[in-house]
Order: sequence, then structure tokens, then C-alpha cells
Amino acid sequence: MKCLRVGGLQFLMLSAVLLVLSACGPDRDSRKKKVEKVSESIAVLGALPASAIDPPDNPTSAKKVELGRFLFYDPILSGNRDVACGTCHQPEFNYAEFLETSIGVNGSGRDSKRQFLTPNTIPFVKRNSQSVLNAAFNGLTNHGPYNPVLAPMFWDSRAKGLEEQALMPIKTLEEMRGHAFSEETIIDEIIARIQKIPEYQTRFAEAFTGEPNPVHAKNLARALAAYERTLIATNTRFDQYMRGDSNALSVSEKDGMNLFLRTGCAKCHNGPMLSDFKLHTLGVPDTQNRKESDTGVNNTYAFRTPSLRNLRYTAPYMHSGKFTTLDQVMFFYEDLAGGKIENPHVTASQIDTLATQMNLKFRDISGIVEFLNTLNDDGFDKTVPNRVPSGLKVSGNLN
Repeated sequence: MKCLRVGGLQFLMLSAVLLVLSACGPDRDSRKKKVEKVSESIAVLGALPASAIDPPDNPTSAKKVELGRFLFYDPILSGNRDVACGTCHQPEFNYAEFLETSIGVNGSGRDSKRQFLTPNTIPFVKRNSQSVLNAAFNGLTNHGPYNPVLAPMFWDSRAKGLEEQALMPIKTLEEMRGHAFSEETIIDEIIARIQKIPEYQTRFAEAFTGEPNPVHAKNLARALAAYERTLIATNTRFDQYMRGDSNALSVSEKDGMNLFLRTGCAKCHNGPMLSDFKLHTLGVPDTQNRKESDTGVNNTYAFRTPSLRNLRYTAPYMHSGKFTTLDQVMFFYEDLAGGKIENPHVTASQIDTLATQMNLKFRDISGIVEFLNTLNDDGFDKTVPNRVPSGLKVSGNLN
């Protein structure tokens, strides 16, 4: 009992020393980590507006949207006249498709049965087909003005706005261009074809009144963008809840949302589109459909945060399409937070700290997935024209 025989002053001094030592020990580190992993509040999320905003130089009209729909499904826009925008962006798959990476030019068949024709010298499309649905809201956040002209497009944000985005697939070898035309000449070729079709001449004149020669590349992009801006799904149960209907989500779905916020998912997946629209390096494994590794933006393996809306219809996931279920995506993030990197070309120092600091556990996964399913809205426009003005197969060689 000798150790208890300490004078009052000595006891106070010993206590002070112990307090200092404890503040420098593991408990302090754990408290620091807890501060770093403070969960987000529901205020970082948000409901979508009822409609999208048009850019000043492309106000919408029924005639313009109708023209854009025909163009979207018409293979006349491809070099070989065998693939359309609607080939890889199909309504039944939320205007994406159920393939790891797409088969564009020189392909035939639908969904998992789609394959290249022989002989073939066309590669697979580089990345997973992103959904066009709600792309009109890209860049929308809870704070600041929304400018549709600056909306980030594609996995690498290389285009701004639907109008700039619209013509890029036409210029890309494996997506729509093929070998017959160069990137510099393909758009002129497409415009020349459209100018020879009387119905398109009429429809362009009706959509762009007052222009003496309305069939040109800028109006082609405007018509496609006007149509794509109507492809929105804004009334999910999550949206209803965020607009004030507390009964729109079940108790377990609300618990899942709280897990989504607490584990760190919302640090990148936030705002009305559940995306910060920023570039992040995660070390996602490459698709085996291409020989080369996809190095992302500026060879950093960084890709834009995708929206989490309507995920039920847009599998497989990530830029490489390597994960076929949401559970697999969650397992990937759990492993990433634990230090496992699945892409051998990416080092630990490159991985975004927002991902490594996530606090995702196996027990949380089913709850988060249940919440993600409240972000589905099947009430979007799925209308596909029965014919296109060129007389070619609607959506190209899908059958």
C-alpha cells in the first residue's frame, strides 16, 4: 500500500503528469480521428428541381425536342450508318446500357448479346456508358448559381454543357465515327447527309425558325441537347422526402440515409444529384476490354464523381464497369478505407483521402443500399420513334 502514501501536493503533481501523458497517448489520437470523421448532415443533400434550365442560346421548343429525338435514334449520325446515340443509351437501362464497356461501331445485337461483327478492327468503347438521364442537371449543387453551359460531362469532364457534349461521340472512332472518316471530316459528312434528306430539312427549318440555312453542326448539337434536357427523373421517394413528405421513406430507409451520411459517402456524393462533380482518384480496377490502362484525367487515374440517381437501372458501375452490383461497390470502398488498392497502377499516395477516411463497415452496407434504392424514379420519358427520317434501323444494329 506504499504507493498510496503520497502527500497532497505530490498527488496533484502526479495527477497533472498523468493527464499530460494521457493527452499525448492513443486516446488523443483516437479522439482526433473521430473529429476528422464527423458525419455530414442531411443539409448536404437536396431534391432536384422539377425541370432543367436551358442555356440562353438554345431555348427549348416542342419542334426542337422532336427533331432531337429523331437524331438521337438515327444511325445517319455514324460513319458506317450502323450505330446511333440510342445504341449505347437505351431507355430500359436508364439511357445507359448493361455492358461493362460499350460496343459501338461494327457491333450487332442487344445487351449482353451484343458483339463485334467479323472481321473487326474497332476497339471497345473506352469507358462505361454513363446515363444521359438527368445529365441536364450536371453541375447542380445546393449552393451557387447553376449554369447549363458549364455543366461537366463525361467521366473526365472534358466537355461542358450538353451542346458541347453532343457531337463528341460522333467524332470518336470506336463510338460512332469508325475508320471511314477522320475526326476532322466526320461532322461535315454528317451534315451533308442530313441536308440531302427532305424531312430533316423541314424539321430543322421548323425547329430553328428564321435561319436561312438551319442544317449545320451547331444546330445539330442544339437539337440533341434540347431532347436530352427532357430526359429527367425528378420525383424519387428521396426527392419527395426532401421536399417535406416525412412518410416518403421508411424507418429503415431513413436509417440507411443516416449511415450514408455518417460513413462519409456524402463527402463526395452530395447535392441534388448526389455528386460533387469533382475528380477523385480511387484506384478502380481497369476493364479487361481494353489492352491499355485507363489513366484518367492528366494521367492521375482521377474520374468525376457519378450521380447516384436511378442506380437500379444503370449497372454495371464505375468508369470501367467492373462492379455489377451495388454491394460490390460498397465492398470496394470498405477495402479502400482499409488500405487495399485494386488497381496495380495506382499508389497509396494517389488515393483521395476522402475515400481512405471513410468509416464504412460491412454491417452498414445493406442499409446504405436500401437508401440508394430510394433514389430510383421510373417515371421518365422512354419514347422511342418507330422510324427515323433516314430510313435506317432505329438505334442502329441492335437486333
